[in-house]
Amino acid sequence: MVAKVDVTLVAANSAARQPWIWRLARDFNVVVNVKRASIDEDRAWALVELDGPIEEIQRAIAWLMTTGLHVESHERALGA
Repeated sequence: MVAKVDVTLVAANSAARQPWIWRLARDFNVVVNVKRASIDEDRAWALVELDGPIEEIQRAIAWLMTTGLHVESHERALGA
């Protein structure tokens, strides 16, 4: 099943300077669409849309939760 899930990511301090979005696109079978973001030296947040197989989106979100980021997901649309 294919899904589109909006995910809010918040990072503080050194975590704000890590390439989290690049890693999502490289390591998981999902398309990452940055909808909004604000990044500075010691704080960053982004609202991204993950599009792909639901299993890959779940894997990607599980990985994000291991990074120390604040992660909040909002399911938007499911397709066949």
